[in-house]
Amino acid sequence: MINESVLLESRTLRTSVLERTDVLDRVKALSLLPDGLHVTTAMVAAYYEVTGVVVRALLFDHREELESSGYRVLTGTELSYFKQLGDIPSQVSSLAVFPRRAVLNVGMLLRDSEVARQVRAYLLDAEAEVRTRPVDNFVHRASLGELDERIDNRITDVLGKTVVPMLNALIETSGEQRHELTSLREDIEQIQHRLVEHDLQLSRLQRGQDVRALTGVIGTIDAMTWKEYQQHVAGLLRRDGCTDVEVYGGHGGDRGVDITAKTADGRSVAVQCKNFAPFRHVLSGEMQKFLGSSKVLHQADVALYVATCAFTRESLAIAAQGGVTAVHRGLLEAWSAGVRLQVLR
Repeated sequence: MINESVLLESRTLRTSVLERTDVLDRVKALSLLPDGLHVTTAMVAAYYEVTGVVVRALLFDHREELESSGYRVLTGTELSYFKQLGDIPSQVSSLAVFPRRAVLNVGMLLRDSEVARQVRAYLLDAEAEVRTRPVDNFVHRASLGELDERIDNRITDVLGKTVVPMLNALIETSGEQRHELTSLREDIEQIQHRLVEHDLQLSRLQRGQDVRALTGVIGTIDAMTWKEYQQHVAGLLRRDGCTDVEVYGGHGGDRGVDITAKTADGRSVAVQCKNFAPFRHVLSGEMQKFLGSSKVLHQADVALYVATCAFTRESLAIAAQGGVTAVHRGLLEAWSAGVRLQVLR
């Protein structure tokens, strides 16, 4: 088995395991910014139970490596976008953010953190399992799967960030072709969905379908069936003072939402519940569909999209513009642990 000191000293080895960010959730919950994708320097320090000074010193020594893992400092329009999502003071002129890969990278560099040691232990156990596995067709299929996954992710990224926005612009200015363009956009979004499902299947294959069970609140949620998950969210609404809570359970009559309720002060609530895999993202098309259901069909005062995963930047932008509260994995964990959603107060 690889010694921990080798992982600490070898950047090549660290780079080879950067995609295994699921180990972060196995050790403890990682709080995320409202975009569901990034954390601040203070949040990294809190996760590893060290001071911010320690993390900044690590950045000073390994900045180039951490930047290659996704660490960056936001300014200008990017920073403005994060401020619109909330939790970032308006007077802040720059913001350092880490995606999950960079957070994992920090854990492979921190020497004096018990949490970081646990993260490295999970990584080394997984690496040892891979190295000792017999080479057979399963492994070859997994290798091909990794290539397919990269291709799928690239196609999904192009569709979501280029093709769909372009079609949206054309639809806004089109006349008699509006119906055909709208239909084409729906077809493309269906392709996005299929690619995501393909990615999920490949991820399960590559993990050997033997990922260790998560622990704690979010682990319990991940183990729920979709019906149990909906009842869990309904219970959170009742706990926070909502009345007339009704769970539709996907059996029709819901008009595109899973739960309806009334807040304590009488506002109508519409909820979409999605218990996706944690490495999945809620896509823009999914958010657009719920926006129409919650705000147009149900005319809800409060619209909640509650997911066990993160949201893409495009879906978060749609949610912010349409008045939908995006409850991502980290916020769901906090809500489940007793923190009341601000929109329900």
